Amino acid sequence: MKIAIIEDELLAVNYLKDLLDKQSIVPVTETVVLRSKKQAIDFFENHSADLIFMDIHLGDGMSLEIFEYVELFTPIIFITAFDEYAMRVFRHFTIDYLLKPFEEEDLHQALQKFISIRTNYDPEPVLKSMSTLHQADGPEVMKRFMVRDGNKLKSIDEGNAAYFFASGKYLFLTTIDHQTYIYDDTIKDVIHKLNPQLFFKINRKFIINKNAIVEIIKHSSQKIELKLSPAPEINSDVFISKRQITECLNWLKS
Repeated sequence: MKIAIIEDELLAVNYLKDLLDKQSIVPVTETVVLRSKKQAIDFFENHSADLIFMDIHLGDGMSLEIFEYVELFTPIIFITAFDEYAMRVFRHFTIDYLLKPFEEEDLHQALQKFISIRTNYDPEPVLKSMSTLHQADGPEVMKRFMVRDGNKLKSIDEGNAAYFFASGKYLFLTTIDHQTYIYDDTIKDVIHKLNPQLFFKINRKFIINKNAIVEIIKHSSQKIELKLSPAPEINSDVFISKRQITECLNWLKS
């Protein structure tokens, strides 16, 4: 199994790796160490793992913020010195919550729980049903978007929405007629409210309308750039996430 360790303290990383090397419950074929929130986001945008060990406090922020940028359906064992996050982490695919300093036996129990769940639970049907739900053109799909224009509210039709893009703490909506507005939502949530025939989340920053694409540039099989109209003022170079390339190209063909 491929294991990802999200931890910024080198001693904690080495201690965990040593325990994983000695145990025989989970066959570890590869271990990836991610020392920051940014490294984790960059990694999981294009790669995956079978099990994640995650500390909560990292040098560049809270690891829980990773979920705002990437969707993780990977089982997670949280390892932290703080017990106040126990309720929050179980919103995600959490196997166990180990408090530092933990013992070898604590780790073994968490791994046994992981193996038990993995043996008796097949995630594929659930993930497929979630995917179908997200793509369904039902009553949840939004056709118009309300934005603030000065002291007025303005309704934007989906056909005039060129793309949504995230910058800092804000989500913006740019229209085909070259107007940009702050949109009160998150890129992670809004994608599930959009018409999947028209919109696609190409990376962690951009959701694009198919009709806003004016050119597709293939730099390599793993690096494809999209030219949009209107061109973004921020993040003007727009690339499809490596993990999304195949699905995005199939979407463009449909």
